[in-house]
Amino acid sequence: MKYLVRERIFGIGDDFWVTTEGGEKAFLVDGKALRLRETFELRDASGRVVAVIRKKVLSVRDAMKVEDAHGETVATVKKKLFTPFRDSYRAELADGGELEIHGDFLDKEYDIEGGGERLARISRKWFRIRDTYAVDVAEGADPALLLSVAVCVDRLAAEHEEEQREKHGRNGEHGEHGERED
Repeated sequence: MKYLVRERIFGIGDDFWVTTEGGEKAFLVDGKALRLRETFELRDASGRVVAVIRKKVLSVRDAMKVEDAHGETVATVKKKLFTPFRDSYRAELADGGELEIHGDFLDKEYDIEGGGERLARISRKWFRIRDTYAVDVAEGADPALLLSVAVCVDRLAAEHEEEQREKHGRNGEHGEHGERED
């Protein structure tokens, strides 16, 4: 099943629907929580909370957690510390399992894998709607969890990109080799 998700939802103050590729409403992102801090509720089509995503505060490295409707953490998503040739993320599951997330995060072309199988593919190429990407969830996989993980990765990758831009693009303060230009 493919779902359409608007990019960078943490910058949006309005509620919006995650829809199926056929345009049916699947999940509501409750944007009211966005105004308070980096938190939102994912609700199913009937309005029931199925997941809450929160930015972890005071963590050593950026991380986001996905909670169920009862406030129990089901996954913690963070960037892997050492990946020499590409960025990758990991979602540590409350049951002891782990999801590996790898691919091109800036262009929204990546996979979420667990137990040696691809559980979801995230792609901007399937749909030509501006600021939207698709999450193709494998049959039998948990769409609320995988959509939540994809949104966490989107937010963490955007923050990482902003940090890198600030670090390397200070309007000519540093030259090609990092030395200060006077």
